[in-house]
Amino acid sequence: MREYIDKICRKFFPEKEAGQSREEYYKQNAILSMKYGVLALAAFAVLRGVLTVTGANVTVSNSVNGRQLPIYCVDTAEKKIALTFDAAWGNEDTAQILEILKKHDVRVTFFMTGGWVESYPDDVKAILAAGHDLGNHSENHKNMSQLSDAEKKEELMKVHEKVRTLTGYEMFLFRPPYGDYDNAVVNVAKENGYYTIQWDVDSLDWKDYGVDSIIKTVTQHKHLGNGSIILCHNGAKYTAKALDMLIATLKNEGYTFVPVSELIYKDNYHMDHEGRQIKN
Repeated sequence: MREYIDKICRKFFPEKEAGQSREEYYKQNAILSMKYGVLALAAFAVLRGVLTVTGANVTVSNSVNGRQLPIYCVDTAEKKIALTFDAAWGNEDTAQILEILKKHDVRVTFFMTGGWVESYPDDVKAILAAGHDLGNHSENHKNMSQLSDAEKKEELMKVHEKVRTLTGYEMFLFRPPYGDYDNAVVNVAKENGYYTIQWDVDSLDWKDYGVDSIIKTVTQHKHLGNGSIILCHNGAKYTAKALDMLIATLKNEGYTFVPVSELIYKDNYHMDHEGRQIKN
């Protein structure tokens, strides 16, 4: 072992040359020690950076088999679900919806377009004042996957600034219009501080099939379960009429309602192939 160590030392620190003074030899080795020390520190810094980045990617990952996935639902042992409303056009029923939510002491998430925010600023304030999430539904309700990255960012941040100016609230939940996304949509959203949110239970309220249809579609949905995210629309024809019974039925089945901001994991998570967010 000692011979091996001596061999390594001779490789990095050559033996004293003939005619070389002891002082010169020691000075030479001191310079080499400093040089090797700097190289070792640099190598350590690079290794530390690699480990840090790798750790971050493992700690928070939306990637599954090379695809960046939004959050469709959340893996949780608790029987809690999130009710969400997309607000892009109508506003006739928003006040009624807020009253029903207040009656049941339920907090939800509203995903709003920039146009809706601009048209109904008092309702935006009322939603926030009632304790609900304000979510981003893009500025112009376009297919996000068809836009450039710069356009994607603009669609996000225009409505973000409108809401911040109006309420002081910093939105961080984003639902792509039409549920349309690709890797770039999720990545651009993440780069701008947003979690991309989809749903695993669609009420189909936008099809205007009626009150009973909405209640049955949600409560008997094959994906309904712990951590589900339910899609509704504040401007659909029968949503407000169905909401009271829908909430009562789900509560009777043992579910509790939380806004998306309280349902999802903010860090230390990964996704499965169905878009289910799982705690590490």
